[in-house]
Amino acid sequence: MKDKNTALLLVDIQNDFCEGGALEVPESDAIFDTVNRWIERAQDNAWPVIASRDWHPKEHCSFEERGGPWPEHCVQDTPGATFHPRMQLPAEAVRVSKGTAFETDRYSAFDGTELDQYLKRHGIRTVVVAGLALDVCVQATVRDALEHGFEVDLLVEGTRAVDRDKGSKVLSELEEKGANLVREAA
Repeated sequence: MKDKNTALLLVDIQNDFCEGGALEVPESDAIFDTVNRWIERAQDNAWPVIASRDWHPKEHCSFEERGGPWPEHCVQDTPGATFHPRMQLPAEAVRVSKGTAFETDRYSAFDGTELDQYLKRHGIRTVVVAGLALDVCVQATVRDALEHGFEVDLLVEGTRAVDRDKGSKVLSELEEKGANLVREAA
């Protein structure tokens, strides 16, 4: 399918976004088979595996207590901010933290992280994307990847939306923007 100029980008597959978490994405447990197959595929093809995470300080501006839209979630060094244990994340995976400032929120794995520079430095032209949540951070990440000139393969079975009714619309919009929707498992 892809060549050595491909990376697997896993967006925010953290305990707080998974079933039972502080900001649970419905049906999030359904992504793990697809995610783990693609991690294995990435390793077999020597693709970099990159995992982004929300890594918020206490009293982050996005939290409801501060007037933001979200309940407290993914606070630095808490169990909720940890990558979900069902994701078979390799030890050598690159970890990208976002949303680390008190007064600035970040949704995209590219926003404020210089991830685009890392990928370009390593000759990456295609990013295969999975993660949570489709209608928030995955959507923002895919849009930014396209704006930075990367080809994007979005794993449909490797993502779920906070608002299930918006999921199909988001997928259509991302496809219109240029993302390739991958509906196969691996």
